[in-house]
Amino acid sequence: MPLLSWLNRNQHTKITEDVPYRLLEADDLHSAGDQRTSNMLIQGDNLHALKSLLPYYAGRVKCIFIDPPYNTKSAFEHYDDNLEHSQWLGMMFPRIKLLRELLSEDGSIWVTIDDHEAHYLKVIMDEIFGRKNFVANVVWQKRTSPDFRIVLGDAHDNILVFAKNSSLFKNSAHLLPIYEKQLKEYKNPDNDPRGAWVSRDFSAQGYRPNQMYAIVTPGGKKYTPPEGRCWKNVEDVYLAQRSDGRFWFGKDDKGVPRRKNYLSETEGRQSWTWWSNDEAGHNQQAKQEILSLFKNIEIFSTPKPERLIHRIFQIATKEGDLVLDSFLGSGTTAAVAHKMGRNYIGIEMGDHAITHCVPRLRKVISGEQGGISESVGWQGGGGYRFYRLGAPIFDSEGRINSAIKFPHLAAHIWFSETHTALTDEASSPFLGIYKDIAYYLLYNGILRDKRPHGGNVLTWKILQSLPVYEGQKVIYGEASRLSVERLKPLGIIFKQTPYDVKAS
Repeated sequence: MPLLSWLNRNQHTKITEDVPYRLLEADDLHSAGDQRTSNMLIQGDNLHALKSLLPYYAGRVKCIFIDPPYNTKSAFEHYDDNLEHSQWLGMMFPRIKLLRELLSEDGSIWVTIDDHEAHYLKVIMDEIFGRKNFVANVVWQKRTSPDFRIVLGDAHDNILVFAKNSSLFKNSAHLLPIYEKQLKEYKNPDNDPRGAWVSRDFSAQGYRPNQMYAIVTPGGKKYTPPEGRCWKNVEDVYLAQRSDGRFWFGKDDKGVPRRKNYLSETEGRQSWTWWSNDEAGHNQQAKQEILSLFKNIEIFSTPKPERLIHRIFQIATKEGDLVLDSFLGSGTTAAVAHKMGRNYIGIEMGDHAITHCVPRLRKVISGEQGGISESVGWQGGGGYRFYRLGAPIFDSEGRINSAIKFPHLAAHIWFSETHTALTDEASSPFLGIYKDIAYYLLYNGILRDKRPHGGNVLTWKILQSLPVYEGQKVIYGEASRLSVERLKPLGIIFKQTPYDVKAS
């Protein structure tokens, strides 16, 4: 597969290996609502934040939406959107790489971008996700009228959609609800007991010999498929459906055969890659949403409307799923996720994590009625926790930070060994079993030994106290009093902390 080349590519594609794992420190002052929530608002560099999330959320995020800087060569108040092309690619590559690791196997990522970098971004996402996992390029009409200052102005943004596994995503994606205009098309002129229906063309493109039969209507009119087309089903299927009252031939029973689609049997409607602004909102609407929330606040130049994110989450998620936005901006993604009952993680680097996102989410919790609130029946509630990036787990010499507590190191070791998230907080030396290997950690007095470093050294007595597992075992500890020769017959591999703990 062709790869995109740019200045310092090798450095940029490997930068995630040098990013340290950091602790996430909760800040109660800027948190709000129910503190038992799993919703997170993180202030800090999103590259570092994403790396820090891996031990806890790798493979668990159902949907990622990001609206990164577009690199349009124009200055924005809240983002440096004037990055040189190679720098922009170097900024995006490692972040997309980490985001992929966070996605669940049936998850998807949706990236809004304009034409300045869309085609280059598509190539690097092909590399990271694989071309077979490209789902679609959605074209979203972001403007309501032409820009009269420009001869040929842009009217759209691209939304690049990739899946971790395209087959699994397509099987888990959802139909959109039928909107009001479509509902008005459903009628019942023949008093069909199944209720209201709309009729659809019964012909299909192509030529199939067993679908080229003649149809005689109840009124005696004979029809064959139009030129270049055939009927949608073989004759036996057609006759069965006709006898079941599922065909319409017009009020005089002489019309072209059309098949009925019943409202009662319709689960929803398919989407396609053209999203008009009357369906998914537009930039001006997004600005109005923010102005209605904050009268005296600087707004982003190209905010996204709540209806756009709402549509993405309708397709890609269900209630309770985890969504993530690592370029949170003014907080739209988190606000929509909150109103739709999705769990969320939002990451923002600058002060507007506090000046924009915090007050917006507090208003959501209080039941604000802007954006999609009315359409989803939002009345308020819930909560989120605010976090900042803390100290690295390892210092510059690879030693474990003395402030690191057992659950943090346990999650890091589990991820470094399995590349999966430790879903439950570890509270004992036994971390779990993955691919028939059991993992243990002796650290920070987890065995309740009263000595400062008690229980961190593997002895025969401590080994006897660990939960029994008959298969292969990996045990991390400060030291081992048992030789390799003694451990090998027991199926045990001992790894010493901190030296055998991977720091990246």
